[in-house]
Amino acid sequence: MRVLVLGAGALGGYFGGRLLEAGRDVAFLVRPARAEALRRDGLRIESPFGDVHLRPEVLTEARPGFGAVLLSCKAYDLETAIAAIRPAVEAGAAVLPVLNGVAHMDGLREAFGDGAVLGGLARIQATLAPDGTVRHLADWRSLAFGEVAGGRSPRVAALAGLFDGARGVEAVAAPDIARRMWEKLVHLGTAAIGTVLMRARVGDIVRAGGTPFLHEVLARNAAIAAAHGHPVTEAFLAEYRALFADPLSPYATSMLRDAEAGRRTEGEHILGHLARAARAAGVDPGLHDLALLHVRAHEARRTG
Repeated sequence: MRVLVLGAGALGGYFGGRLLEAGRDVAFLVRPARAEALRRDGLRIESPFGDVHLRPEVLTEARPGFGAVLLSCKAYDLETAIAAIRPAVEAGAAVLPVLNGVAHMDGLREAFGDGAVLGGLARIQATLAPDGTVRHLADWRSLAFGEVAGGRSPRVAALAGLFDGARGVEAVAAPDIARRMWEKLVHLGTAAIGTVLMRARVGDIVRAGGTPFLHEVLARNAAIAAAHGHPVTEAFLAEYRALFADPLSPYATSMLRDAEAGRRTEGEHILGHLARAARAAGVDPGLHDLALLHVRAHEARRTG
């Protein structure tokens, strides 16, 4: 299966690069400036699981001939991304999105039809350095994907096979990907609200006495997920209660990193979606609204 990776940033660069390192047939669809840099400098990954310097195939326009598109853009670029990958998807490629949250799924299904869109999520802390290097920052390195309706399929099995032997990746073909995506939204939404409001990493918040606050946000997000048909398990809650009580946790969300760097954030896609979902579920949206106001104020200052 030939794979087209949209973007060569933190997620696309890491997972696509690991596929390329493993000898898979991969091309990167990127903007002209990034294409020029990749052709000149190659793709560099720095990771606790091994550094690598690659010479990838680079495209600035999509074309037919791909079996899957790994969609790794930021949520605010979704409309542009849909237009960019359309030639590949309309020729038969499946779309595997690894965007944060779940709000993007409706837009993808509307654009390409239910059958073309898989569910997916990444659990990784990585960033794109100013020199174009993809820096993997922690142990998390998992990628899960599956049919949104559940069960298994040949195309999901084929994707899983591509990741067999890929260094620094834990790939899972998940028969319950919709539930897993909501679980990620629960923990990511909790971390985003905490780190954005406090402008600090999880460990910093815990050392300041913030564990009860983080646990309250986690409970509200779990209630939202349950009301929308995706209850989280007790094992999941226990894992993340422990994470949100760890005084040494280095966990910092990409939303915090983007805000601190003066960049655009995915606040509307994550926090806005959760605030609306909270109201629909009858859950107190006060903390969600406050965090959303914070990122909206950041965007107003950034653009003003």
